[in-house]
Amino acid sequence: MSWSKAFVELDKTKHDRVSFDCGEEGLNTFLQTYAAKHMEVGVSRTMVLPASIPLPGGKYPLCAFYTITPSSISRETLPEQFAKKLPHYPVPVFLLAQLAVHSEYHSQSLGKVTLIKALEYLYEINAHLKAYAVVVDCLNDNAREFYLKYGFEVLCEYNGRVRMFTPMKTVEQLFK
Repeated sequence: MSWSKAFVELDKTKHDRVSFDCGEEGLNTFLQTYAAKHMEVGVSRTMVLPASIPLPGGKYPLCAFYTITPSSISRETLPEQFAKKLPHYPVPVFLLAQLAVHSEYHSQSLGKVTLIKALEYLYEINAHLKAYAVVVDCLNDNAREFYLKYGFEVLCEYNGRVRMFTPMKTVEQLFK
């Protein structure tokens, strides 16, 4: 199964969510059960990378996905060199809430591609709706290592997970 050329917004009439399996039950359940519902009520947006060839029923299996949502963080959670320049009220950020690759594509750099596409998408949104940083909550140590490899820094622990961030200024440098 090869992937298509572009990430598109999740459409439950076109995309087969049931066959997606990244090896993490929580991420599978989110995509299969909650992603479309969250989009309908306007709390997040899920972008998917469909396979290039549909299944016999006409729906496209999914190779990877990411979910983003607006959020905020407390200025006090940031390292001093970042915090001193910010106001004393909640700081707007983009939360990269979910990012997963189908297990069939593990070790093929699709995680890196998905992260780059998510950051590029947020860079485009930032031109219209400013945020200070991109924040991720790491599901496990593997996720933490993945984001560290791409320049994210540890911010704090949040809901029992390591929360990491990268400033939008850093993201802007990637795409200018």
